[in-house]
Amino acid sequence: MKSNNRQRGFTLIEIMVVVMVIALMGAIIGPTVFKQLDKAKVTRIAQDIRVLEGALKFYKMDNYRYPTQAQGLEALITQPVGEEKWNGPYLPILPVDPRGDSAYGYTNPSTHGKDVDVFTLGFDNQTGGEGPDKDWGNWNIK
Repeated sequence: MKSNNRQRGFTLIEIMVVVMVIALMGAIIGPTVFKQLDKAKVTRIAQDIRVLEGALKFYKMDNYRYPTQAQGLEALITQPVGEEKWNGPYLPILPVDPRGDSAYGYTNPSTHGKDVDVFTLGFDNQTGGEGPDKDWGNWNIK
């Protein structure tokens, strides 16, 4: 009786080849996936800004003006002192920037030729910037 003690398995070379193929696929596919994530965040920012603009227009219809700079976007959620015609809340919650989990900015009067400015400053939380630090506002969204 002959016994076959030889074990079957993968050699180190075979495992290394598989790991290299997976790493190459990740290197090729990874940047494409991250570009899509950035596009999705910009799309979300544009939608949030449009929603905030719509709520601000409803606020203006009820109160005959936009919230003051001091009242800010919070006036869409809670009734400001002295606003008798307030008919809100105009939004259930205030959206946050998906890039930095910070609140959207609001400027009244506008500095970009709109009625008011609604914007986000990006990851760096400073005016200006490129890439993920780019400012998006109701003046430059598509």
